[in-house]
Amino acid sequence: MTPLEKVEELYEELVAHYGEGEDREIRAAAKLLLVALAKFKEHSGSRGITLAEEYLDLLKHDPDKFDRIMHSNRSEGSGHWLA
Repeated sequence: MTPLEKVEELYEELVAHYGEGEDREIRAAAKLLLVALAKFKEHSGSRGITLAEEYLDLLKHDPDKFDRIMHSNRSEGSGHWLA
């Protein structure tokens, strides 16, 4: 299991934690994002924030490339999270 797949698994656990609550997927994703942003700031300051902004820009302006990056960070043959 790759690090990305471990994070995806944690996401699923967080979603389950929220049960049938409203916006449970968004709430789980927001928690992971908060932790990620705090770690960017803690470990690399503005350089980490710039990297986060680059990923957000990629998601907005080139979602296919973003999907390829996500796919390349999974183990071969893993169909997890692919549309």
